[in-house]
Amino acid sequence: MVRVMKDFPTHSFQTLQTPFYFYDTALLQQTLDAVSAQLARHEGYRMHYAIKANANPVILRMISAKGFGADCVSGGEVQLAIAHGFAPKSVVYAGVGKSDWEINIALDAGIGCFNVESAAELHVINELALRKGVKAPVALRVNPDIGAHTHANITTGLAENKFGINLEQLGSVLHETLSLPGVEYKGLHFHIGSQITDMLDFQALCNRVNSLSHELSRQGLPVGDINVGGGLGVDYEHPDNAPLADFDAYFDVFRRHLDTRPGQLVHFELGRSIVAPCGSLITRVLYVKEGTSKRFAIVDGSMTELIRPALYHAFHLPQNISSDAARPVTTYDVVGPVCESSDVFAKAIDLPECHRGDFIAFRTAGAYGETMASGYNARPLPKSYFSTDFL
Repeated sequence: MVRVMKDFPTHSFQTLQTPFYFYDTALLQQTLDAVSAQLARHEGYRMHYAIKANANPVILRMISAKGFGADCVSGGEVQLAIAHGFAPKSVVYAGVGKSDWEINIALDAGIGCFNVESAAELHVINELALRKGVKAPVALRVNPDIGAHTHANITTGLAENKFGINLEQLGSVLHETLSLPGVEYKGLHFHIGSQITDMLDFQALCNRVNSLSHELSRQGLPVGDINVGGGLGVDYEHPDNAPLADFDAYFDVFRRHLDTRPGQLVHFELGRSIVAPCGSLITRVLYVKEGTSKRFAIVDGSMTELIRPALYHAFHLPQNISSDAARPVTTYDVVGPVCESSDVFAKAIDLPECHRGDFIAFRTAGAYGETMASGYNARPLPKSYFSTDFL
């Protein structure tokens, strides 16, 4: 992102109302090309972009144009996916609480697969499909009881989590699936969490999938296709050193450790690793406040535009993109204006000396930034701009 900021000096932003999101579309395209190159190495691999990471229409159109599918977790996301160029048959739909209207939207659209998370949901989908005279394609989301090395709020594969069907229940639910006339069994779905950078976690998932596939085959039950979810993390602390996620290592784990059968498809649902690096939240310094024990840089951006620091204690590298090399480095708490003590972006962070009006960029904010923005404190939702807007 700094490469783009230097190409387009901050005077390009002077007339824009901050805070806003800025996206480097060249970096996004480079990322999409890198993922496509990995998929091309294995004809059975399929990618479904996780729309919850970022639902900006420009970004959705860029991703759908690459031929990727969509991973949705709501009826609204299913509608967005189809409206922005994703083929309905490439859409997969997960979520523990699909309402009837959402299921009906997906059935009417003819999506590729429902990732079913409970026996109760399975029966509702069956009933609604029968009313329409169609068969709903379903995969069973399995809770593999694997603990990923990530924040507790974004781990999803433990038995204590709300997601998926527990291992000991899978056999009976699969038998039910095969007996229902309104559904068509497609395979198994897994997802162990998000922001995972330890490849051993994905290796553990492969081992669990292999073991489970072998046991189902031993019992004479079909395995079908495998959806391994997403979860690949990005480097939030050093975005300029690692502008792309480690796709080589990620896909290599599945090539080496996941046992696939002839004709079996493997589906992936990456989101954060595709869009996080290309986005920054751009804010202005409102005030520099001298406290008794610390100095505050108060910016006009807040937890309403980027909630991850308040929600997860997540780190987004702040950079003073208005500074020059001559400014001394000073230590700040960088905070927003919202009436909450949790409205803090970073504590005790070293930045080139900040002045009123300076632009502060919070990096690697392309995932779970704009899409999670709220109107708390009656604040307007942030606008978005793209590197191509300044060419």
